Amino acid sequence: PTKEQWGQILEVVKAKKMIAFFDCAYQGFATGDLDGDAYAVRLFARQNIPILLTQSFAKNMGLYGERIGACHVIGHNVDNTNAIRSQLEMLLRTMTGPCPLHGSRIVGRVLSDPTLKAEWIEQLKGASGRILEMRKRLREELEKLGTAGNWSHITTQIGMFSYTGLTTEQVKVMAEDFHIYFTKDGRISVAGVNSGNVEYIAQAIKASIEKAPAKE
Repeated sequence: PTKEQWGQILEVVKAKKMIAFFDCAYQGFATGDLDGDAYAVRLFARQNIPILLTQSFAKNMGLYGERIGACHVIGHNVDNTNAIRSQLEMLLRTMTGPCPLHGSRIVGRVLSDPTLKAEWIEQLKGASGRILEMRKRLREELEKLGTAGNWSHITTQIGMFSYTGLTTEQVKVMAEDFHIYFTKDGRISVAGVNSGNVEYIAQAIKASIEKAPAKE
């Protein structure tokens, strides 16, 4: 959502006295801007909205195999917040037990060292910038080929993945004819798109749509 849309969502949440749940899986990796990617959470926090926030460092720190993350509770009542914390501790104990420390220690070391943190932020900008560029290139190639449909969503979406809009049958054609693999709902990993394969991917998408046109 845009900042304006987040403002509208905020008003609905306030009117209905809801608890906001945010899944922060891409901070800094979505746009290359740590502060910009945290805009919605900070907006809600300033308005005293109770918040549950799950945060992952799997993608933005390259620790995918470690599944390192955190669950934050932002409340405005000490008794409620303490009660929630005790429930979370009980759930974690029964679900995961003692977790390995190395992943969290890597994150802690990077975030607490100004030099390492600055280096991480620069690398994050480079990685996210490459993905944004590949989104732009893929859309341009699809439109240049005259591929049926509106492909603006390729560049308006953010993050590592993109819902292309391809149907299950079109995804099947992509795999069987071109050896390009999507999930059945048409989601593709944009991180796997590069300057050497973007034209081939666009050509394959166009051919798959033509071979298995969506049913009206």
